[in-house]
Amino acid sequence: MKNYKKIISFILILTANFAFACEACKLQQPKITQSFTHGSGPDSKWDWMIVAVIAIITIYTLFYSVKYLVKPGEKNRDHIKNSILN
Repeated sequence: MKNYKKIISFILILTANFAFACEACKLQQPKITQSFTHGSGPDSKWDWMIVAVIAIITIYTLFYSVKYLVKPGEKNRDHIKNSILN
């Protein structure tokens, strides 16, 4: 178990420098995304709309993924999950 912690820590430390925007990109971004993204930022209102739709879809799928992972609701004794759990 200790090896997994070391591997995860190493990966997080290795990727920490790439997780945030560089100084040049910070100056080109709007205030909301200034430290998090690279590039010139959104060019129009459509870009923000696309980001909002993607965020809603992501939150929706995350919610239902966790919901069905925690409590799947299948009670049939012949369900395939019972062959794995037994």
